[in-house]
Amino acid sequence: MLKKYLFDLLLLIPVFLLTRVAYAEGRESIAGRIAVVHAADSSALPAKELLHIALAGYELLKDEQLIRRPEVITIIDFSLPSNKERLWVLDLIHGEVLYRCLVSHGINSGELMAENFSNVPGSHASSPGFYSTGETYFGKHGLSLALNGLEPGINDKARERSIVIHGADYVSSEFINNHGRIGRSFGCPAVPEELSSEIIQTIKNGSCLFIYAPKQSYTSNSQIINRVSPVPDIVQAKISCY
Repeated sequence: MLKKYLFDLLLLIPVFLLTRVAYAEGRESIAGRIAVVHAADSSALPAKELLHIALAGYELLKDEQLIRRPEVITIIDFSLPSNKERLWVLDLIHGEVLYRCLVSHGINSGELMAENFSNVPGSHASSPGFYSTGETYFGKHGLSLALNGLEPGINDKARERSIVIHGADYVSSEFINNHGRIGRSFGCPAVPEELSSEIIQTIKNGSCLFIYAPKQSYTSNSQIINRVSPVPDIVQAKISCY
């Protein structure tokens, strides 16, 4: 009866996400939460495949108590060029897109596209994967947000590398108009100055951040991605109109 009720409910929701997490090596799957994200235009949301990965990883980290603030998730899609808005902050309680904006990649990751990634100190490249947000501080870029890399060998040197979220004047439409892309950082996901304080205050102190890189070198080596199950076929079919 409960399954029928949930199925009927999904039929009434125009835009939704459903994710289920499974542990590797034969452990039983656990049902994930239903997260509904509303948007007037579905193109304002991340790609559905990216949302599935992000929310499956989020569920795993939440269950293992590696994130302390489950009400929001931040998603960065490095399959998109830097002149596109490729950062989202989603409210998973009220089902809202709180922010969508430009975000930088590292200077040694590429120009318009982020194509190269590194976990090495001094590489000045971006690191993909799942993070938890840390504490705020005031640095040379003003209010900044420390990040904790949760993927060994992929982004776990974020603290050592001082990879943080901060505002930058080179993350702007003006810079795009002049250069065809936004400016690049030393590996930090920098955001527009006018939004940086709001975003940082919204996601600080233990929320989930997922930086997606469409590279087999990341996806095949990510312990988190390799521990989560695919979205059930019935759900995949129901979101074909998304």
